[in-house]
Amino acid sequence: MQAEAQDGWPLPFDVSVLSLLFDGAPAGVALYDTELRYLYVNPAQARINGPSPAEHRGRSIVDVLPEFDERQHVLRAVLRDGHPRDTTFSGRTRELTGKDRRHWRGSYHRIEVGGVRLGLVGIVMEISASRHQQEELHRARHYLTMLDSASTGIGTTLDMDTTCQELAEFMVPALADVASVEVFPSEIGHPVRRPPPGVVRLRRAALAMTPEVREAPGNFREPGEYIDYQVESVVQRSLTDDRPVLENSSTDERLGRSGPDPGRTAAYRAMGLHSMCVVPLSVRGIPQGVLALGRVGNSPPFTSEVDVIIARELAGRVAIDVDHARRYAREHGIALELQRSLLSEPSGRHPHIEIATRYLPAERGVLVGGDWFDVIPLRNGRHLEAMGDVMGHGVEAAVAMSHYRSLLRLLAADELPPHRILERLDAMVERSGLDRAATCLIAVVDRLWEVCEVASAGHLPPVLIDPGGGAARIPELPVGPPLGTGYGRYESRPIPCRPGTVLFMYTDGLVERRDEAVDVSVARLTELRMPVSGGLEGLLDEVLDRYGEGAEDDIAVLASRIRSGGPTR
Repeated sequence: MQAEAQDGWPLPFDVSVLSLLFDGAPAGVALYDTELRYLYVNPAQARINGPSPAEHRGRSIVDVLPEFDERQHVLRAVLRDGHPRDTTFSGRTRELTGKDRRHWRGSYHRIEVGGVRLGLVGIVMEISASRHQQEELHRARHYLTMLDSASTGIGTTLDMDTTCQELAEFMVPALADVASVEVFPSEIGHPVRRPPPGVVRLRRAALAMTPEVREAPGNFREPGEYIDYQVESVVQRSLTDDRPVLENSSTDERLGRSGPDPGRTAAYRAMGLHSMCVVPLSVRGIPQGVLALGRVGNSPPFTSEVDVIIARELAGRVAIDVDHARRYAREHGIALELQRSLLSEPSGRHPHIEIATRYLPAERGVLVGGDWFDVIPLRNGRHLEAMGDVMGHGVEAAVAMSHYRSLLRLLAADELPPHRILERLDAMVERSGLDRAATCLIAVVDRLWEVCEVASAGHLPPVLIDPGGGAARIPELPVGPPLGTGYGRYESRPIPCRPGTVLFMYTDGLVERRDEAVDVSVARLTELRMPVSGGLEGLLDEVLDRYGEGAEDDIAVLASRIRSGGPTR
């Protein structure tokens, strides 16, 4: 049955019947003629599109929905071959202007009677919620991947600034155009002047930015610089409340309050900075610093739903790493100062011997060890030299090293041969309850008899370099167990040591390498020669230049020789 619209345009269907069938349907229903002009829309479709049902009739899809003409090729294909088709499309209708983009799923069928094509019928369901769920799922997977990558890419060392730089570089460009990490000044090291009242002073530990930001006008403070933050800055607010703070700055006045000081406003505007997110780095409620993120230009503003969640999660992880790094730096500094004070140049004058010493801490990221040495004058033209290495690292190893050194000085006064000193030292350590074993090499040098007696408690052998440019020699020594085990059975061995002969002692950090057996490394020390200058300081410089690079443990070295021209027996 054919009806006629009020304007005289013929309708191939009875609208009243269509209204009875579809006006109450929750899905949008629309009929089109062969020119894809609307013949009928139900109220649900009208609500989607915006115009009333009457305003649709006789108008094309492009007239009603200018943003949706891209799906007309699907409708024309249905008209042409009669095969039903489904399509998904999105956009903003007149009713939804200014709102989020919406998504729909449409199913289209051709209508024909007696082989004559009359038009199309389309049924449309909104799937925005489902589409948004899929997008949220995709974002969640993306951020889970980020967090997984962060667990292996951030916190790879015990160096705080390295950890902070890893975090900043991870954030750019994944979450921000520019990222910085600021931390409170360290309690160890050079003192930092106090900030003015109400101002928070932080040290910039790391900075990362996109190439576009780096080339833009205006500059950021570099890592290592101290920055003062005003009371109303986002950094102070974040630290005070111990929570993330978002600042999408729309005015210069607001941007001036958000930064360290109002003087930075022009530089921020020049680079196009419009959105900031500051997240505190806190451990057990104690602030360590902040992670500051910024977006510039056409980048979207930060949102609390997504951006803050991932930034807070990463900041929480890094805060623990920063806290560990601070604790390590504090312990490392204390142990290093203690060890340096104990390894100062042997006290007292040694008129008949020359002495040179060096202590080289391992590379950054390794706790200081328990290496030690000493030179103790004895009676009758003799002196005792000792080189030791307490097992373990850190403050406890450094303290144990001081005990060993003190006990050795006490025993040296008894003028015992080296093996007896080691036996008594081993027994005293066991009785004292000191739970740190140590290796030790003792040499008692007698310049009058031109001999030295040597005994080893698990320590590497010395090297002797005779005058005249000959090859260095490594004596064969019986090696007893380390000190502190209670099994001490040691033996002294006499070695010729005439005036001018250099006695070189060292700890295992000089020769231990992962890719080489220790025996091979020790044998290589026979290649040592005196430098052209002939000085002991020059010898140690050459030794450390040649063997010290890449050491994974501390290195202590001692070189000595009997001066020529002294009294003889």
